Amino acid sequence: MSTSEIPEIPRQSRRGRAATTNAPGRYERHDRVAVDDGWPCDVPLPVLRTDVREERPRSVITRNTSPDVPFDRSLNPYRGCEHGCIYCFARPSHAWLGLSPGLDFETKLIARPGAADQLERELGRRTYRPKVLAIGTNTDPYQPVERDRGIMRAVLEVLRDHRHPVAIVTKGALVERDVDILAEMAGQGLAQVGISVTTLDPALSRAMEPRAPAPARRLAAIRELAEAGIPVRVMVAPVVPALTDPELETILSAGAEAGARAASWIMLRLPHEVAGLFRDWLAERYPGRAERVMARVREMHGGKDYSAEWGRRMRGDGHYARLIAARFDVAVKRLGLAPGLPALRTDLFRVPPKPGDQLELF
Repeated sequence: MSTSEIPEIPRQSRRGRAATTNAPGRYERHDRVAVDDGWPCDVPLPVLRTDVREERPRSVITRNTSPDVPFDRSLNPYRGCEHGCIYCFARPSHAWLGLSPGLDFETKLIARPGAADQLERELGRRTYRPKVLAIGTNTDPYQPVERDRGIMRAVLEVLRDHRHPVAIVTKGALVERDVDILAEMAGQGLAQVGISVTTLDPALSRAMEPRAPAPARRLAAIRELAEAGIPVRVMVAPVVPALTDPELETILSAGAEAGARAASWIMLRLPHEVAGLFRDWLAERYPGRAERVMARVREMHGGKDYSAEWGRRMRGDGHYARLIAARFDVAVKRLGLAPGLPALRTDLFRVPPKPGDQLELF
Protein backbone atom coordinates (compact mmCIF):
# COMPACT_ATOMS: atom_id res chain seq x y z
CA MET A 1 0.00 0.00 0.00
CA SER A 2 1.48 3.41 -1.01
CA THR A 3 1.43 6.37 1.34
CA SER A 4 -1.21 8.04 -0.84
CA GLU A 5 -3.56 5.10 -0.12
CA ILE A 6 -3.06 5.23 3.67
CA PRO A 7 -5.71 7.32 5.45
CA GLU A 8 -4.38 10.35 7.27
CA ILE A 9 -4.74 10.43 11.02
CA PRO A 10 -7.12 13.30 11.94
CA ARG A 11 -5.23 16.52 12.38
CA GLN A 12 -6.62 17.23 15.85
CA SER A 13 -5.11 13.93 17.04
CA ARG A 14 -1.62 14.79 15.80
CA ARG A 15 -1.23 18.33 17.06
CA GLY A 16 2.43 19.24 17.34
CA ARG A 17 3.44 16.48 14.92
CA ALA A 18 4.67 16.73 11.34
CA ALA A 19 3.87 13.36 9.71
CA THR A 20 0.30 12.92 8.54
CA THR A 21 0.22 9.09 8.66
CA ASN A 22 1.73 6.14 10.44
CA ALA A 23 2.59 4.28 7.25
CA PRO A 24 4.37 0.97 7.86
CA GLY A 25 8.09 0.59 7.34
CA ARG A 26 9.52 -1.06 4.25
CA TYR A 27 10.10 -4.38 6.04
CA GLU A 28 6.48 -4.88 7.13
CA ARG A 29 4.29 -7.26 5.15
CA HIS A 30 1.01 -6.05 6.63
CA ASP A 31 -0.55 -2.82 7.85
CA ARG A 32 -3.44 -1.90 10.10
CA VAL A 33 -5.87 0.69 8.77
CA ALA A 34 -8.76 2.25 10.71
CA VAL A 35 -12.06 1.59 8.94
CA ASP A 36 -15.49 3.04 9.71
CA ASP A 37 -17.63 0.06 10.75
CA GLY A 38 -20.87 2.01 10.55
CA TRP A 39 -21.44 2.38 14.29
CA PRO A 40 -21.96 6.04 15.24
CA CYS A 41 -19.24 7.40 17.51
CA ASP A 42 -18.82 11.04 18.44
CA VAL A 43 -15.74 10.50 20.61
CA PRO A 44 -12.65 11.97 18.88
CA LEU A 45 -9.40 10.06 18.75
CA PRO A 46 -7.05 10.98 21.59
CA VAL A 47 -4.11 13.29 20.94
CA LEU A 48 -0.93 11.34 20.27
CA ARG A 49 1.40 11.37 23.28
CA THR A 50 5.10 10.64 23.42
CA ASP A 51 5.93 7.16 24.66
CA VAL A 52 9.50 6.46 25.81
CA ARG A 53 10.83 2.95 26.18
CA GLU A 54 14.30 1.87 27.25
CA GLU A 55 17.02 -0.15 25.59
CA ARG A 56 20.16 -1.53 27.23
CA PRO A 57 22.74 -1.39 24.45
CA ARG A 58 25.56 -3.90 24.17
CA SER A 59 27.47 -1.40 22.03
CA VAL A 60 27.01 2.34 21.58
CA ILE A 61 29.76 3.31 19.14
CA THR A 62 28.48 2.89 15.58
CA ARG A 63 31.11 2.63 12.85
CA ASN A 64 30.72 3.72 9.23
CA THR A 65 32.89 3.69 6.15
CA SER A 66 30.89 6.16 4.06
CA PRO A 67 33.32 8.10 1.86
CA ASP A 68 31.27 11.32 1.94
CA VAL A 69 30.98 11.86 5.71
CA PRO A 70 33.84 13.32 7.80
CA PHE A 71 33.69 10.84 10.71
CA ASP A 72 34.02 7.09 11.13
CA ARG A 73 32.17 6.67 14.44
CA SER A 74 29.06 8.05 16.07
CA LEU A 75 26.80 7.61 19.08
CA ASN A 76 23.04 8.04 19.52
CA PRO A 77 21.56 8.41 23.02
CA TYR A 78 18.05 7.99 21.58
CA ARG A 79 16.23 6.24 18.74
CA GLY A 80 13.46 8.31 17.20
CA CYS A 81 13.20 12.06 17.70
CA GLU A 82 10.42 14.13 19.23
CA HIS A 83 11.45 17.20 17.24
CA GLY A 84 9.52 15.49 14.45
CA CYS A 85 11.22 17.20 11.49
CA ILE A 86 9.28 16.03 8.46
CA TYR A 87 12.40 15.97 6.27
CA CYS A 88 14.54 13.94 8.70
CA PHE A 89 16.62 11.39 6.80
CA ALA A 90 16.84 9.27 9.99
CA ARG A 91 13.14 8.38 9.88
CA PRO A 92 13.76 5.12 7.94
CA SER A 93 15.89 3.82 10.82
CA HIS A 94 12.68 3.30 12.82
CA ALA A 95 11.67 0.62 10.33
CA TRP A 96 14.46 -1.57 11.74
CA LEU A 97 12.52 -1.60 15.02
CA GLY A 98 9.25 -2.69 13.41
CA LEU A 99 7.90 0.84 13.89
CA SER A 100 6.65 3.41 11.41
CA PRO A 101 9.03 6.08 10.09
CA GLY A 102 5.95 8.32 10.24
CA LEU A 103 4.28 9.26 13.49
CA ASP A 104 5.95 6.42 15.41
CA PHE A 105 9.32 8.07 14.77
CA GLU A 106 8.07 11.21 16.53
CA THR A 107 6.07 9.58 19.31
CA LYS A 108 7.61 6.18 20.11
CA LEU A 109 11.11 6.90 21.33
CA ILE A 110 13.80 4.56 22.59
CA ALA A 111 16.07 5.91 25.35
CA ARG A 112 19.41 4.27 26.07
CA PRO A 113 20.06 4.99 29.76
CA GLY A 114 23.14 2.78 29.93
CA ALA A 115 24.87 4.56 27.05
CA ALA A 116 27.44 6.38 29.19
CA ASP A 117 28.50 3.26 31.11
CA GLN A 118 28.76 1.24 27.91
CA LEU A 119 30.75 4.02 26.25
CA GLU A 120 33.20 4.00 29.14
CA ARG A 121 33.69 0.26 28.72
CA GLU A 122 34.33 0.62 25.00
CA LEU A 123 36.78 3.49 25.44
CA GLY A 124 38.65 1.44 28.05
CA ARG A 125 39.43 -1.45 25.72
CA ARG A 126 43.10 -1.95 24.93
CA THR A 127 42.38 -2.00 21.21
CA TYR A 128 40.50 1.30 21.15
CA ARG A 129 42.10 4.13 19.15
CA PRO A 130 40.56 7.60 19.52
CA LYS A 131 39.05 9.60 16.68
CA VAL A 132 36.35 12.25 16.74
CA LEU A 133 33.04 10.85 18.02
CA ALA A 134 30.06 12.39 16.21
CA ILE A 135 26.81 12.79 18.15
CA GLY A 136 23.54 13.99 16.64
CA THR A 137 24.15 12.70 13.13
CA ASN A 138 21.06 10.47 13.25
CA THR A 139 18.68 11.66 15.98
CA ASP A 140 19.03 14.78 18.11
CA PRO A 141 20.78 14.22 21.48
CA TYR A 142 19.11 17.38 22.85
CA GLN A 143 15.51 16.55 21.97
CA PRO A 144 12.94 17.30 24.72
CA VAL A 145 13.20 13.91 26.45
CA GLU A 146 16.86 14.64 27.31
CA ARG A 147 15.75 17.28 29.82
CA ASP A 148 14.53 14.54 32.18
CA ARG A 149 16.76 11.65 31.11
CA GLY A 150 20.16 13.37 31.06
CA ILE A 151 21.75 10.61 28.95
CA MET A 152 23.66 13.04 26.74
CA ARG A 153 25.16 14.85 29.71
CA ALA A 154 26.33 11.54 31.20
CA VAL A 155 27.96 10.69 27.85
CA LEU A 156 29.75 14.05 27.79
CA GLU A 157 31.07 13.46 31.30
CA VAL A 158 32.66 10.21 30.14
CA LEU A 159 34.18 11.89 27.08
CA ARG A 160 35.53 14.73 29.24
CA ASP A 161 37.10 12.32 31.73
CA HIS A 162 38.76 10.40 28.89
CA ARG A 163 39.77 13.60 27.04
CA HIS A 164 38.06 12.23 23.96
CA PRO A 165 37.12 14.58 21.06
CA VAL A 166 33.44 15.08 20.25
CA ALA A 167 31.55 16.88 17.47
CA ILE A 168 27.87 17.54 18.18
CA VAL A 169 25.06 18.41 15.78
CA THR A 170 21.76 19.63 17.23
CA LYS A 171 18.70 21.84 16.92
CA GLY A 172 18.13 21.67 20.66
CA ALA A 173 18.66 24.75 22.82
CA LEU A 174 19.14 22.33 25.72
CA VAL A 175 22.79 22.17 24.62
CA GLU A 176 23.19 25.36 26.71
CA ARG A 177 22.79 23.24 29.85
CA ASP A 178 26.09 21.51 29.09
CA VAL A 179 28.13 24.63 28.39
CA ASP A 180 30.24 23.94 31.48
CA ILE A 181 31.47 20.59 30.13
CA LEU A 182 31.71 21.72 26.52
CA ALA A 183 33.65 24.88 27.39
CA GLU A 184 36.16 22.85 29.42
CA MET A 185 36.61 20.40 26.55
CA ALA A 186 36.76 23.15 23.93
CA GLY A 187 39.57 24.79 25.89
CA GLN A 188 41.59 21.62 25.24
CA GLY A 189 40.60 21.40 21.58
CA LEU A 190 38.22 18.51 22.25
CA ALA A 191 34.73 19.81 21.42
CA GLN A 192 32.78 21.64 18.73
CA VAL A 193 29.06 22.10 18.01
CA GLY A 194 26.98 22.52 14.87
CA ILE A 195 23.57 24.18 15.20
CA SER A 196 21.10 23.45 12.40
CA VAL A 197 18.94 26.38 11.26
CA THR A 198 16.57 25.44 8.44
CA THR A 199 14.56 28.66 8.26
CA LEU A 200 14.20 31.95 10.13
CA ASP A 201 10.41 31.92 9.61
CA PRO A 202 8.86 30.71 12.90
CA ALA A 203 5.62 29.62 11.21
CA LEU A 204 7.43 27.51 8.61
CA SER A 205 9.70 26.08 11.29
CA ARG A 206 6.70 25.16 13.42
CA ALA A 207 5.16 23.31 10.48
CA MET A 208 8.34 21.49 9.41
CA GLU A 209 9.99 20.94 12.81
CA PRO A 210 7.04 21.07 15.21
CA ARG A 211 8.84 20.37 18.50
CA ALA A 212 12.25 21.83 17.75
CA PRO A 213 13.20 25.19 19.29
CA ALA A 214 12.19 28.26 17.29
CA PRO A 215 14.85 29.69 14.94
CA ALA A 216 15.54 32.68 17.20
CA ARG A 217 16.13 30.30 20.11
CA ARG A 218 18.71 28.37 18.11
CA LEU A 219 20.53 31.57 17.23
CA ALA A 220 20.58 32.43 20.94
CA ALA A 221 22.19 29.03 21.60
CA ILE A 222 24.87 29.78 19.02
CA ARG A 223 25.56 33.05 20.81
CA GLU A 224 25.83 31.45 24.26
CA LEU A 225 28.13 28.69 23.07
CA ALA A 226 30.33 31.12 21.16
CA GLU A 227 30.62 33.45 24.13
CA ALA A 228 31.74 30.47 26.23
CA GLY A 229 34.59 29.84 23.78
CA ILE A 230 33.04 26.77 22.13
CA PRO A 231 33.61 26.59 18.36
CA VAL A 232 30.21 26.72 16.64
CA ARG A 233 29.16 26.06 13.07
CA VAL A 234 25.86 27.32 11.65
CA MET A 235 24.35 24.61 9.47
CA VAL A 236 21.83 25.51 6.77
CA ALA A 237 20.42 22.02 6.83
CA PRO A 238 18.54 21.03 4.90
CA VAL A 239 18.01 23.50 2.10
CA VAL A 240 14.44 22.83 0.90
CA PRO A 241 14.07 23.84 -2.76
CA ALA A 242 11.46 26.52 -3.48
CA LEU A 243 10.60 26.70 0.22
CA THR A 244 13.63 27.70 2.33
CA ASP A 245 16.30 28.32 -0.31
CA PRO A 246 15.59 32.10 -0.53
CA GLU A 247 16.77 32.34 3.10
CA LEU A 248 20.25 30.89 2.55
CA GLU A 249 22.13 34.17 2.86
CA THR A 250 20.01 35.56 5.71
CA ILE A 251 20.48 32.38 7.78
CA LEU A 252 24.25 32.57 7.27
CA SER A 253 24.26 36.27 8.20
CA ALA A 254 22.25 35.60 11.36
CA GLY A 255 24.57 32.74 12.33
CA ALA A 256 27.68 34.86 11.78
CA GLU A 257 26.19 37.73 13.80
CA ALA A 258 25.46 35.29 16.64
CA GLY A 259 29.09 34.19 16.75
CA ALA A 260 29.38 31.13 14.51
CA ARG A 261 32.90 30.63 13.19
CA ALA A 262 32.06 28.30 10.32
CA ALA A 263 29.14 27.28 8.12
CA SER A 264 27.93 24.32 6.10
CA TRP A 265 24.88 23.28 4.10
CA ILE A 266 23.11 20.10 3.04
CA MET A 267 20.39 19.72 0.43
CA LEU A 268 17.06 18.09 1.27
CA ARG A 269 17.35 14.29 1.23
CA LEU A 270 14.34 11.98 0.88
CA PRO A 271 15.50 8.36 1.31
CA HIS A 272 13.08 5.43 1.50
CA GLU A 273 9.88 6.28 3.42
CA VAL A 274 10.81 9.96 3.86
CA ALA A 275 9.84 10.77 0.27
CA GLY A 276 6.20 9.75 0.71
CA LEU A 277 5.92 11.36 4.13
CA PHE A 278 7.36 14.62 2.79
CA ARG A 279 5.06 14.65 -0.24
CA ASP A 280 2.03 14.11 2.01
CA TRP A 281 3.17 16.95 4.27
CA LEU A 282 3.62 19.29 1.30
CA ALA A 283 0.16 18.44 -0.01
CA GLU A 284 -1.39 19.31 3.35
CA ARG A 285 0.67 22.33 4.36
CA TYR A 286 1.89 23.92 1.11
CA PRO A 287 -0.23 22.53 -1.74
CA GLY A 288 0.50 25.52 -3.96
CA ARG A 289 4.23 24.87 -3.85
CA ALA A 290 4.28 21.08 -3.74
CA GLU A 291 4.74 20.52 -7.47
CA ARG A 292 7.51 23.09 -7.73
CA VAL A 293 9.39 21.75 -4.69
CA MET A 294 9.34 18.15 -5.92
CA ALA A 295 10.28 19.19 -9.47
CA ARG A 296 13.46 20.79 -8.10
CA VAL A 297 14.19 17.73 -5.96
CA ARG A 298 13.85 15.36 -8.92
CA GLU A 299 15.90 17.66 -11.12
CA MET A 300 18.84 17.10 -8.74
CA HIS A 301 18.44 13.31 -8.54
CA GLY A 302 18.06 12.19 -12.14
CA GLY A 303 14.26 12.39 -12.17
CA LYS A 304 13.83 10.48 -8.88
CA ASP A 305 12.88 11.67 -5.41
CA TYR A 306 16.30 10.60 -4.15
CA SER A 307 19.57 9.13 -5.30
CA ALA A 308 21.97 7.65 -2.74
CA GLU A 309 25.05 8.02 -4.93
CA TRP A 310 28.18 8.75 -2.90
CA GLY A 311 29.34 12.34 -3.14
CA ARG A 312 26.04 13.60 -4.58
CA ARG A 313 23.40 12.51 -2.06
CA MET A 314 24.18 15.45 0.29
CA ARG A 315 24.16 18.18 -2.37
CA GLY A 316 22.36 16.87 -5.42
CA ASP A 317 23.47 17.50 -9.01
CA GLY A 318 22.58 19.80 -11.86
CA HIS A 319 22.08 23.51 -12.41
CA TYR A 320 20.00 24.22 -9.32
CA ALA A 321 22.40 22.39 -6.98
CA ARG A 322 25.36 24.28 -8.46
CA LEU A 323 23.51 27.57 -8.00
CA ILE A 324 22.93 26.89 -4.27
CA ALA A 325 26.59 25.90 -3.85
CA ALA A 326 27.75 29.10 -5.57
CA ARG A 327 25.45 31.29 -3.44
CA PHE A 328 26.75 29.59 -0.29
CA ASP A 329 30.40 30.12 -1.29
CA VAL A 330 29.86 33.81 -2.03
CA ALA A 331 27.99 34.37 1.25
CA VAL A 332 30.50 32.65 3.55
CA LYS A 333 33.37 34.53 1.93
CA ARG A 334 31.56 37.83 2.39
CA LEU A 335 30.73 37.04 6.01
CA GLY A 336 34.17 35.73 6.90
CA LEU A 337 32.88 32.27 7.82
CA ALA A 338 35.15 29.26 7.47
CA PRO A 339 34.06 26.16 5.53
CA GLY A 340 34.79 24.05 8.60
CA LEU A 341 35.95 24.19 12.21
CA PRO A 342 39.54 23.40 13.23
CA ALA A 343 40.43 19.73 13.65
CA LEU A 344 39.96 18.36 17.16
CA ARG A 345 42.80 16.78 19.12
CA THR A 346 43.14 13.05 19.68
CA ASP A 347 46.55 13.03 21.40
CA LEU A 348 45.14 13.84 24.85
CA PHE A 349 43.11 10.65 25.12
CA ARG A 350 43.52 8.66 28.30
CA VAL A 351 41.75 5.97 30.28
CA PRO A 352 41.22 7.30 33.82
CA PRO A 353 42.51 4.96 36.56
CA LYS A 354 39.92 2.92 38.43
CA PRO A 355 40.02 2.08 42.15
CA GLY A 356 42.74 -0.51 42.69
CA ASP A 357 44.67 0.32 39.51
CA GLN A 358 48.44 0.77 39.85
CA LEU A 359 49.29 4.45 39.43
CA GLU A 360 51.89 5.66 36.96
CA LEU A 361 55.21 6.88 38.41
CA PHE A 362 55.64 9.67 35.86
